[in-house]
Formats: sequence, C-alpha cells, structure tokens
Amino acid sequence: MSFNDRIMAIAERIPQIIDSLKTEEATKNALIMPFIQALGYDIFNPQEVVPEFVADVGTKKGEKVDYAIKQHGEVTLLIECKQANTNLNDTNTSQLYRYFTTTKARIAILTNGVIYRFYSDLEEPNKMDQKPFLELDMTNIRENLLDEVKKLAKEKFDLDRMLNTANELKYTSEIKKILMVQFENPDENFVKYFFAATNPGARFVPSAKEQFTEYVKKAFQQFISESVSDRLRSALQKEDEKNESENDVSSVEEKNTKNGIMTTEDEMEGFYIVRAILSKKLPPNRVVHRDTKSYFGILLDDNNRKPLCRLHFNTSQKYIGIFDKDKKESKHPISDITDIYNFTDSLLQTVEFYEK
Repeated sequence: MSFNDRIMAIAERIPQIIDSLKTEEATKNALIMPFIQALGYDIFNPQEVVPEFVADVGTKKGEKVDYAIKQHGEVTLLIECKQANTNLNDTNTSQLYRYFTTTKARIAILTNGVIYRFYSDLEEPNKMDQKPFLELDMTNIRENLLDEVKKLAKEKFDLDRMLNTANELKYTSEIKKILMVQFENPDENFVKYFFAATNPGARFVPSAKEQFTEYVKKAFQQFISESVSDRLRSALQKEDEKNESENDVSSVEEKNTKNGIMTTEDEMEGFYIVRAILSKKLPPNRVVHRDTKSYFGILLDDNNRKPLCRLHFNTSQKYIGIFDKDKKESKHPISDITDIYNFTDSLLQTVEFYEK
C-alpha cells in the first residue's frame, strides 16, 4: 500500500469514529499513531518514536512533548497532540514553541488527528515560526500536499530538502492569501497596475480608480470562473477520449452516475464560485457539495442542517436557492452561472446565521 493510500485509509475512518474520540489518548491511538506509522516510523520502537519526550524549558521541569521522532539518535520531528474536536489555537502553538527551542528538531507538528500543522524555524534559527508552512486537513486532502508531507517519511527524510520545501510552501501560501484578498477587495496599487497596463500614459484620477476597481473585480471573478470551467471541460474531454478508445461508452455513465444522480459541469462550476465567495469568511474545506436528483446542495461542514445554498440547474431556467435565518429557501432565477456573484452578500449573511 502506498503512502497516499495509507493516509486516505486513515482519512476515511474519521467521520465514522470522530464522535467517539473523547480524549487525547483516544485520538492518538485511533488517528495520530496510524499517521506516524504511515510515514514509515516504528511506533513500537522507543528509540525511533519516543512518547512523552521530556523537553524541560528553563525552570519548567517535566515539560513533555507527546512524540519525538528520532533518526540516528537525533530528534528530527516533534509532535504535539490534542483531542480530535479541539480547535488548534495560539495557546497550543505557544506550548509547542517552547518545546522547539530545547531540541535539535527543525520540524514540529501540531495536530488533533484531523488537522496537521507543520512548523519550522525559517525566520530565526531554533525559534519556531508563528505560522505553519503547511497545513493538511484530513477531511479535505489535496494530493499535492501529500507529496510534501511524504518528504517527512522515514525513507524519504532529507532535512535540507524539507527546509527548502518549507520555505517555498511558506511563501506560496502567503501569496495565495494575498491573491484571495485582492480577489475580494482589490487595493489601489493592484487596480492601478491594471489601469496603467491597459491605459498607457493616462492619469489614474479618482473617477478612474472607482471605475477600474469594479472592472478588476469582475475580470478577476470571470477569469477564475472561466479557468475552472476550462479545466473541467478539459478533464471531461480527456475522460471521453479515454473511454472512446476503449469502446466502452456505457462505463462513462456508470462512473459519473450514482443512484440516478448526474453531477454536471455547470453545477461544479457553480460550486467553485460559491466557495470562492465564501472564502472571505470560511476556509475552503468547510464548504462541501452534495448532489441530489432535484438539486445540487452546498453545505457548511458537510452538515445537512447547515445549508448554504442550492443550485437548481436541472431545467432550462437556472435558479439559485438562498436561505434565510430560519433556513427557508427562496429561489432566484439566473441567466448565467457567473450571476451567482450577484448574491455575494446573501451568501455571506447565510454563513453568519451559523457562525454566531
């Protein structure tokens, strides 16, 4: 079984058992120790995986990290664990920060078995950075992140390579956050760049700023929407070509249809637009879709009791269903999928109903 398969197997168990993990110890046994095993470390060898590793800090004695991973007798990884339903916060981070300074470890992990945050000392030697260079959500796994996590595996571990990767991930993550902010509310310098590029020599007067801010926002939204659509179209085209070459057209329907439900390209494009809108208030992994025969539902935390909106795309006239504070749905006709952006305020308000 490959590393990715082992991680996916752990992830698939989480929804089934998470409500039973009432303690930190239960979380360790059910989720975190299997994760360490997936990285190739022997959890039954105390010379390799050291539980309750003593990391005294100054006058504080008896300070212990949940796990220390050793290679060639040296500590290479520190892992601080929390109970599965614990929100990882600054208090947890500061605790790990203290441990980090007392060992030679350059990588530290803070986890509740569902979220894994990876830290290093990229900004100042032997002082753990305040922000993680990578975050893995086991309920919304992205394969490109697994490729990075795999570099911490026993057989693959190369500290220099990992630190170079950590540095790259740190900056790419920050750049993506900046792009997201500009996507929602482009600032003056951002707008001015596009104004100058499209109007050489023109003065960036207040009226131009106001007008171009809206142009940039709309262009950004359309660019992302079109890019998603193109990617989906390309993926579907490749799948069709593959199936045609195998002379097995019927298998296409079997792969894409479950219980008579067909998720369309338009529905997925609409989902990505809604998730982009809600990223202003929510991490993307909390916005989840569920398709049904009558509508395409978009939920908060994959919870049927927290509907964010519904896409009614099964007829020639498309509708978006918006929910009020009493979870009553009102349907609004749209002529184009990008019209979903017109409901930005309503969608953000729906989030507020659940996040109070």
